[in-house]
Amino acid sequence: MTQQPNDPAPAFSRPGAVDLSGLQGAAPAPGGGAGGGAGGAGMSGAYAVPVDEANFTSVLESSMNAAVLLVFYSGSRSPESVRLADDLQQLSNEFEGRFLLGRVDVDATPQIAQAVQVPSVPYVFLVAQGRPMPLLQAAAPIEDLRPAITQVLQQLTTSGFTGRHQPRAGEVDAETGEETVDPRYLPAQDALERGDIEGAVAEYQKLVDANPADAEAAAGLAMAKVLQRTAGVDLNAARAAAAAHPEDVDAQTLVADLDLLGGHVDDAFNRLVDVVRRTADADRDKARTHLIGLFGAVGNDDARVLRARRDLASALF
Repeated sequence: MTQQPNDPAPAFSRPGAVDLSGLQGAAPAPGGGAGGGAGGAGMSGAYAVPVDEANFTSVLESSMNAAVLLVFYSGSRSPESVRLADDLQQLSNEFEGRFLLGRVDVDATPQIAQAVQVPSVPYVFLVAQGRPMPLLQAAAPIEDLRPAITQVLQQLTTSGFTGRHQPRAGEVDAETGEETVDPRYLPAQDALERGDIEGAVAEYQKLVDANPADAEAAAGLAMAKVLQRTAGVDLNAARAAAAAHPEDVDAQTLVADLDLLGGHVDDAFNRLVDVVRRTADADRDKARTHLIGLFGAVGNDDARVLRARRDLASALF
């Protein structure tokens, strides 16, 4: 399919071949016209998000790390498609982040259905590492959906695609359609907006102390600490110091922090893995500990983190 200039995201092409022929309503390849109508309201859950033109691209991009299911539905044209979307949302919670469900209400966002060339509703795509794979074109009972999704995820695991999504902290306001922030994180986020990095670190630390299993708070704390360490640092001076003193672990970790903030995640990880490989004893442990902290800032299920963990293991052993 050819992408139009105003399409909300890159058009799907060359769908993958995931065989779900044993499941009722298995889908043929996309084709034909798009569904449309007026209808069902979007819902949000721990691992589900309503999809519109504003977030369509970011939802697809999240498939680079863990699977995404897109379900296209219409309350006016196909009530059973709404039930299917609700069932998939229930399963998204059961599978605890093995896939993120993107709910696309074609009545509210017909442009997305047109860009993707959805032939009818319901329609379900799996997206893994940006590659779309059509799954369903008819509603199926949840008892059939559960083992079918399990099978597909097992296939992805076999191929090495094992990422998980973090639970969504926010819920969607029924009136505005906007995601609301979990009130637990508001003090830390407010502090960051004010430029109070020390305050943000303190607030995130409180959350982690109260619940060490809170992955979002831990990630927020790790990133706030990166901001704390790099506040007021001159990038060029830091790079020059690191180049002049390759044995200085503090100089190397500072540049890694700056790379991370600049979006050069792989560069940050590679630098510290190299430091671990070249050092020993206390210096090696300092670099290793710092690198693990950066893993937390990026997200432990991120593909770049998983790759760097393997590199770190190799460097250590």
